[in-house]
Amino acid sequence: MAFELKIGDILRMKKPHPCGGSLWIVSRLGADIGMNCQECGRYVLLARSQLARRLKQVVPPDVQ
Repeated sequence: MAFELKIGDILRMKKPHPCGGSLWIVSRLGADIGMNCQECGRYVLLARSQLARRLKQVVPPDVQ
């Protein structure tokens, strides 16, 4: 799965975070992707390969 990401993009994951949130904001790009949970603010760093498996969709900027 090829996907283009920018800092500030909102991602919807397949499984929710333990806090109940399933939306994440991209805060770091590179070989690893840094994301912050929108519900609790937790920072998570995932490899691109892991993110490709766990990602459900990149939420369009006008729909949240």
